[in-house]
Amino acid sequence: MTTFHHQTFAADLPSIKERVIPELKAQFSAKGMELGQPIFIRIFKETSELELWVKTNDQFELFKNYPICNFSGLLGPKLKEGDHQSPEGFYYVTPKHMNPNSTYHLSFNVGFPNKYDQSHERTGSYLMVHGDCVSIGYYAMSDKNIEEIYLVAKAALNSGQPFFRTHLFPFRMNEENMEKHKDNQWMSFWHNLKQGYDIFENSKVPPNVEVADKQYVFTAQEEILN
Repeated sequence: MTTFHHQTFAADLPSIKERVIPELKAQFSAKGMELGQPIFIRIFKETSELELWVKTNDQFELFKNYPICNFSGLLGPKLKEGDHQSPEGFYYVTPKHMNPNSTYHLSFNVGFPNKYDQSHERTGSYLMVHGDCVSIGYYAMSDKNIEEIYLVAKAALNSGQPFFRTHLFPFRMNEENMEKHKDNQWMSFWHNLKQGYDIFENSKVPPNVEVADKQYVFTAQEEILN
């Protein structure tokens, strides 16, 4: 079971909910959405963006694009514990990954290392999206934004979504950006990430992700199961 280093100061969740939930519900209603519907998150390092998507009917629709205060390291994957590098790849967050007691004002663990990372002997732990605008290997948000993201995620999990997918990319993986970074040492890895990126771009449904022969392998979902 996943544990966390930073559990010193418990956030006052009842107070945060009382303050934030009414506005969240209004924002959801304005978009024809309902708080508690399944979610999906994408992060882009180069432009410091976190996208929060919500399932409506047979596809996901963008709820909001949040600016990332800070992330650690450069473009490229996390390789080892202590390299101060933020991860890239395909992860999922379960209820046990949610941490209301973070020193960094709410957080969730992205689940690094996943099977792909393990197959490449990449090491690290406690890789989180959190508040407090400070990053030491994590994706840091403002306190206001992490409150919204955390409560939306918690509502989805409490409503029966078993986990939500979190896809971490170096940049938006369009042809222009792939050409721009074509000489980067991680281009082969990024071409593999782009396969999963393209499936969602075309269908607005996140693909199922597995690992075979040290590569990500994707299959499009026929229908949304979560």
